Amino acid sequence: MTGTPLLSAALLLVLLPGTLTQTTEEVPIDVVVENTLLQTKPETFSTHVVHGGNLLGAMKRLMASNADFKFSYTKDPNFGPYLESVNGVAGNDADHTYWELLVQTPGGKTIRPDVGIGCYIPSAREQIILRFIKW
Repeated sequence: MTGTPLLSAALLLVLLPGTLTQTTEEVPIDVVVENTLLQTKPETFSTHVVHGGNLLGAMKRLMASNADFKFSYTKDPNFGPYLESVNGVAGNDADHTYWELLVQTPGGKTIRPDVGIGCYIPSAREQIILRFIKW
């Protein structure tokens, strides 16, 4: 009877297809870059995130596919990824500037997520707004 547990595990894998594989469903989003200090026209970039994937992954995908979008971040040991710069513009403590993360839902409501780019899970057709501002 030593083969019974192995047979049971194999049967479960057959009966539950896709349970051990990663989803590839694409969720379309837009990333909007706004610089309120220079008052430049916002730039909109279309990309996608895999279903259940985080914003950081979508931004990396966007940067790899579009030469006009670049960003950098640091990894804080306590709080995770922290957005430093977008398209060559970096936040600066001395100038009191930073990149704010906002999300406009398909219904038009703008929210400020309580998590950053490494934890935020975008929904379909959201506009992710990266806004350069002063504090």
